[in-house]
Amino acid sequence: MPIFVITKKMLIWVLVLLAAAILALILILSGGEEAGGEQTAVLAEVEEYEFNAVPTLSKELPVYGVGRSDNKIALTIDAAWDTDKTEFILETLDKYNIKATFFLCGVWVDAYPDYVKEIAKRGHEIGNHSQTHPHMNSLSASEIQEEIRLLDDEIEALTGSRCTLFRAPYGEYNNTVIKAVREIDYEVIQWTKDTVDWKESRSTEQILNSVLPNLTSGDIILCHNNGYKIEEYLPTLIETAQAQGFEFVTVSELLLDGETTIDSQGLQQPK
Repeated sequence: MPIFVITKKMLIWVLVLLAAAILALILILSGGEEAGGEQTAVLAEVEEYEFNAVPTLSKELPVYGVGRSDNKIALTIDAAWDTDKTEFILETLDKYNIKATFFLCGVWVDAYPDYVKEIAKRGHEIGNHSQTHPHMNSLSASEIQEEIRLLDDEIEALTGSRCTLFRAPYGEYNNTVIKAVREIDYEVIQWTKDTVDWKESRSTEQILNSVLPNLTSGDIILCHNNGYKIEEYLPTLIETAQAQGFEFVTVSELLLDGETTIDSQGLQQPK
């Protein structure tokens, strides 16, 4: 008769499976339907300079997109570093007669004040991207609000207007960030479509395929003013979206009026 020998490795696997079974039983007995049904809003890719914290139902959520059915979408441009392609972007937006929302960082505003004025002069919306581009999760509520206030003081001095929208550096946020920003009457904006155009290895085709095939009403598209392929992909992105019947508006125009809520996917919906 063969002898069945239990090895150390087999014993470890048995203990792991037993622990998993016990955990599953506990979840079921304690309301597993709710625990098992928890969803996450993974609507943006992780990137080196725009890290997107993954929201869950237990977290305060920013606006990733808007629940609309009228084919309105928003193009957003983050500006934190160079400006060699800014003129091309502005001319392209003029060519197609669309307005975008530029999220500006303090170091960029300090370096290129004339472009800040030009963005506003051409009718584009300016959003706040923080004064020093810090990791917001490491700051206190008062420090977060100071980052926003200091930059808006500069933007107001240049354009005559303050911002109403905020996008966190790296796309990083937690409950403290969301609550602190909304406490001073700004809305926190993320994105639903990410070009990841900061990555040099990304081809124009890859960028367009990450945005256009599943484009839907209420989408917010993330681009960068120094994106490697933006001179190649931006005209095609705009032309194709418009040919599909989409209308580009600013983020403020995309947001819903009246009482709203944010669902588990980060979509702003009527309350």
